[in-house]
Amino acid sequence: MKPNNNSLLKKIQKKLKDFGPAFFIIGYVVGTGSVTSMVISGAKYGLSLSWALLLSCFFSYFLIIAISKLTIVSGNTLMFNFKKTFGKFFTLFIIIALLVSIVSSCIGVMGVVAEVTMEWITVKTSISFLNGPIVAIFFIGLLISLFWTGKHENFIKAMSIMVGFMAFAFIITSIMVVNEAGTSLAAFFPQIAIGDDDTGILIAGMVGTTMAGVCLASRSILVQEQGWTVEDLKTENKDAMSSMVMTFLISLAIMISATGTLYFQGIEVNDATDMMNALGPWVGNFAVTLFTLGIIGAGLSSIFPNLLLFPWLIADYTGTERDMKKPLYKFIVILVALSGLLVPFIGGKPVWILIASQALSPFIMPLITLFLIILLNKKEIMKEHKIGFGLNLALAATFIFNCYMLYVALKGFMNFIP
Repeated sequence: MKPNNNSLLKKIQKKLKDFGPAFFIIGYVVGTGSVTSMVISGAKYGLSLSWALLLSCFFSYFLIIAISKLTIVSGNTLMFNFKKTFGKFFTLFIIIALLVSIVSSCIGVMGVVAEVTMEWITVKTSISFLNGPIVAIFFIGLLISLFWTGKHENFIKAMSIMVGFMAFAFIITSIMVVNEAGTSLAAFFPQIAIGDDDTGILIAGMVGTTMAGVCLASRSILVQEQGWTVEDLKTENKDAMSSMVMTFLISLAIMISATGTLYFQGIEVNDATDMMNALGPWVGNFAVTLFTLGIIGAGLSSIFPNLLLFPWLIADYTGTERDMKKPLYKFIVILVALSGLLVPFIGGKPVWILIASQALSPFIMPLITLFLIILLNKKEIMKEHKIGFGLNLALAATFIFNCYMLYVALKGFMNFIP
């Protein structure tokens, strides 16, 4: 009996290991940025912008399998392949653009985390000596110390559990909202004028958080570390599919919850604290605490990989080992982490700063997609594994979608910046 139990445990562990990159994508994408953009979208427009979520998940699937296949067949990561084929200039341009996205994301995420945490402290405790900057310094100090000591794995797992509870709460809330709405399904899809007001930057932010350039670049690193070979291409495809399906379902549940709890009641979301009402129907008074824990978990578990990603990208570009003990990499990590203090100290609306940071991703996605199409059709790189007509067509459609999202993002920023 014991050998059977051990065998079953090994099978489960192997399955979890095989789908490790999928868990990373779900954990990274369904974070503070995703929650923020989906809640604001639901609160302001119901499910009318859900098409952007659906299409971004759909096209992200093809990008994930394309990046994974390129990495598996070539044996090299995305940035190394880019430098080798297209030269240093374009590759450095993409890396710098990703760095801007990483830093702006850290700024917005920590701003939201500090604001939500302070609201919870104000509502639920009698503590009066804390403020936003002190809370931000504590969280950033915690992340830096975990990085410095290398004792971050259990912490990230604990944060992921907190995010999981919040995601589960949103799923339950969305079901309750639909059952108790007392209105037709059509009411969840109000008519809006696309391109007016702040819809452009919100759409770009929704797409940017799902089809995140940083996340796609890190996919290549994770696939290489996974040690997958051409025999694992089917496993990789399943992994990509499961990550995008789960991302879509969780994100849609957040939008539905916000529609039922905020949109139908005419509650606008201007600050991070306004989002706390989105879980009200199911958990009642506990909504503030659960949402706070979820946002802290989502925020810290997404900031931590962000701290590592720029050194990873440098290592990929140079083709060197990803040794995070190098003094240069440590300095970069600390510098990126300290950027999170900007909003708590200087001020601003962290919700819209975060959405704007996500809306930067569409600016580089057309170039990344175009480079992928070229590389995947090069016989000297892909050999007998050159992609066929089906994936070429899918990536061509993805390129067109990304060009349209670039246009939407540009228009959105022009309306967003006074």
